Amino acid sequence: MGLLDLFRSRGPSGRRSGWGSGGGRGRGAYAEGEAHLRRWSAERIGVEAFVEPRTTVTETTVVFVAHDGEWTRRRVASPAAARKLARSMTMPIYDVQLVGYPHRMREHDARERAVRKKERRDRMLRELRARDRDRDR
Repeated sequence: MGLLDLFRSRGPSGRRSGWGSGGGRGRGAYAEGEAHLRRWSAERIGVEAFVEPRTTVTETTVVFVAHDGEWTRRRVASPAAARKLARSMTMPIYDVQLVGYPHRMREHDARERAVRKKERRDRMLRELRARDRDRDR
């Protein structure tokens, strides 16, 4: 037990709440995450769910991926809760450790990075041109 553990309160399970323990997130936080996932998937087509396991750093999460590769991630109480959510939405669900992430998700991220890079370059060029105009005056 570390020094900071002395200042963390114990939850109903007897576990200390705080970073990594999951104690800091109550039912309300999971409900907010579920509401976000339901809204997000209702606005998109071809959504699939991918369960990510709990690690030492993060709790169990579920990633929703749309047909075009757009995605969102939220914490869930457990893998069973993620499966229950996906079943209630009649959506396929996969274990990311078994099937990996879909290729379209990586392609979407690459496209987004390219767009951000182009926007940064364009913004920089506009600023340089503005400085040149101001200097020439």
